[in-house]
This record gives sequence, structure tokens and C-alpha cells, in this order.
Amino acid sequence: MIRHAHHHHHRHLPAHHAHHHGHLLSGPDTGQELEPLVDVEHQPAPNDVLHPYPLRQLEVAEGRARGTCALPHVGLFMAVISSLFFSLCSLIVKILGDINPMELAVFRFLGILLPTLPLLVRRADPPFPKGRRLMLILRGVVGAVSLMLQFYAFRHMPLADASVIIFSVPVFVAVFARVFLGEPCGLFHGVVIVLTIAGVVLIARPPLLFGSLSEAYTTENWWGVAAAVGATVIAANVYVILRVLKGLHFSVIMTNFAIVALCLTPVVSWISGHFCVPRCGYERYLILAIGVFSFGGQILLTKALQLEQAGPVSIARTADVVFAFIWQAVFFKELPDLLSLMGALLVISCVFLTGLRKWLLSLPHTSAVRRRLRCLTC
Repeated sequence: MIRHAHHHHHRHLPAHHAHHHGHLLSGPDTGQELEPLVDVEHQPAPNDVLHPYPLRQLEVAEGRARGTCALPHVGLFMAVISSLFFSLCSLIVKILGDINPMELAVFRFLGILLPTLPLLVRRADPPFPKGRRLMLILRGVVGAVSLMLQFYAFRHMPLADASVIIFSVPVFVAVFARVFLGEPCGLFHGVVIVLTIAGVVLIARPPLLFGSLSEAYTTENWWGVAAAVGATVIAANVYVILRVLKGLHFSVIMTNFAIVALCLTPVVSWISGHFCVPRCGYERYLILAIGVFSFGGQILLTKALQLEQAGPVSIARTADVVFAFIWQAVFFKELPDLLSLMGALLVISCVFLTGLRKWLLSLPHTSAVRRRLRCLTC
């Protein structure tokens, strides 16, 4: 019956689309599962884990039928709530200004490990497969560095601005896929990359281009911008590593990622000389909340990807940026200026179009919607 249900679900999908639902990918830096948002039709195989993290449905990855639900679009609702949880993690990092962000990252990694370790044990897959160990360690190191840079950026620049820059990761995947994997990078990718860079520039406002408009940024803010951009570049490169690991189940990749990160992060905190024990119950509760929200966000995002296609889910996750603007205004009384809003609009639009393109490429070639929006598939 399970085989029959699986076949029935894919009978209207093109062959390449059915093939690409075999692996679940997870975010290189955030531990969030994301679709790599590059051309499915041109990929010889899916590049597993984060946002490129392509995202594969958990149940399909395990050879089971895709989840169903009586409520329409409940998967998209779960994706939005997942974004809410991850944005709350960012908010807590910003609030806990006296605690090293590297130390706080430990609890984010625990939130990644807890959902995936039981699945790994249940599947009985080798946790450290021969011939892949070095790449798994490298993936863990690179992902950990990316997340630590994200947390540093949240701490040292406006929360919404940092979130927008970091959220642009999927747009830049095509660049590194072209450089390292030789994958096509067409007109669409070129346009959205240029527009995304323009959006990031409007947010960062380098003095060379904006002169006195950049004076509000302190040296600390500029380090935050550098961290956000660095996190974005590193996160995009994680996809190259994940392509090498594409044959492994996502639970193996994510478990190794979390273990390596949990080993690396305390060392970085100790070397930086800022490792400390939270002083009061208030701080300790917030730190625990990072792990809880990370765990909840991970579970909800995984479930969302069981119920909905990755393209629409990636679009729903733009709510992450909206929440960041809300938290910035409510908790820090910082209203974004016109340039920041324009930059955010550009970046979110590009991510939206990239997710829409991903969904269009999953439709049959005879689809009326795909034909109507064929300009996005060029």
C-alpha cells in the first residue's frame, strides 16, 4: 500500500521531479532545511541539506508516502511558525548582549541535534560512514562558522538588517554552483543576484557610495555587516560540500554537523576569552529558549516540507524577515529607514522569485501556469 501511495503521488510529475525528492537537505548555517533554489532540471542529483538549504521531503527520503493533511496549506502555516521560532532565536541572541554569541550558538546546535539523532538511531545508518568522514567534518566546521558569524551579526548590527543580508543565501547559491560544480547560471540568476547585491548595499550603505549617510554606523556595526556577509558567503558554499555528500541521508549529515559544531563552538568561545556562565535565572531561561525554539523550528520546517513543495515553503519563510522587523521595532525601538526598507524589499523579492521559479520548474511542461510564467524559467 505504501508503494502504491507513493506512485500515485508522483504520477503527474515529470521524471526529473520525482527523482529529486530522494534526499532532504538542511541549512548549512542555521540547521534549517531549505531547498537549494537552483535549477532542478539542470541538476544531475540533488544537493542535500540547507537552505541549498534542494530540500527533500522527510517521508519520501525514507521511502514512505508523503504526508497528507485535511487542512489546506497547513504546511505553509507550519513554515511561517518555523520562521517565527527561528526569528525568536535571533531576538534572544540580540537581547543577551552580555553573553558571547559563540556560547549561545551551542544551544542552537543542540536544537539541531535533538530532532535528528533519534531518527539516525531508528534508521540504523552508520553515523560516520567511511570515505565521507572528512567531508562531514568539513561540513560541520563550515556550518558552525557560518552560524557563529550570523549570531555575531545579530549582536552588532540592527536585527532586521542582519536578517535580510543572511536571508539572501539562496540567491547566491547559483554563483557557487557555477564556479565549483559547473552548473548553468542563466539570465534569471544573473538578474536576481545583481538586484540582491543592490539590496544588501542599500542596507549596509558603504561610505564610498553613501558618504555621510553611512556615519550612523559605528566600527562595531561594520564588523557586524562583515560577519553577515561572511556568513552568507560561507552558507552558500556549504551547498558545494553537500553535493559531495548527496548520497547520505540527511539525519547522518545533520547529526555530524551538530556534533562537530558542538565540539568546535566551546573551543572558539574559550579562545576568544568570553566564555561565561549565565548569571541569573532570566538569562538561563532565555538560553534554554534558544534550544527549544531551534528544536521546534526544525521540527515544523521538516513537517512543512513533508506537506508542501520546497518552492512555496521557501517563499513562506520570507516571514522570517518580517518578524525581524517587528522585533526590532517592538523590543529595540528601532524603526528602519527608507534605504533599509528598499534594500529589504529588493532582497525579499529576489528570494520570493527564486522560490517561485523553483516551484514552476517542478510543474509539468504542459502546465498553463508554467507557460504563463515561462520568463522566470529562462
